[in-house]
Amino acid sequence: MDNQPIRFEEAMLKLEEVVQKLETGDVPLEDAITLYKEGMELSAYCHGKLQDAEKQLISIIDKDGKKTPFNPSQGADTNE
Repeated sequence: MDNQPIRFEEAMLKLEEVVQKLETGDVPLEDAITLYKEGMELSAYCHGKLQDAEKQLISIIDKDGKKTPFNPSQGADTNE
């Protein structure tokens, strides 16, 4: 994978293409290894992007305009 910035959607499309190529089984071993490495890099990149997005969304703004952590295991606040 290049060191140039890539959008999440583009990375997912490339990852899907890599997986499709590997699933066909028609790829020579050396190419399959290269594709596998590229797929792992794309997968790690996408995973990191998703974690970053989750960190941004994990806090909520309460009714007073204060940013508070959100704990999905506690459910919705019903004391409003």
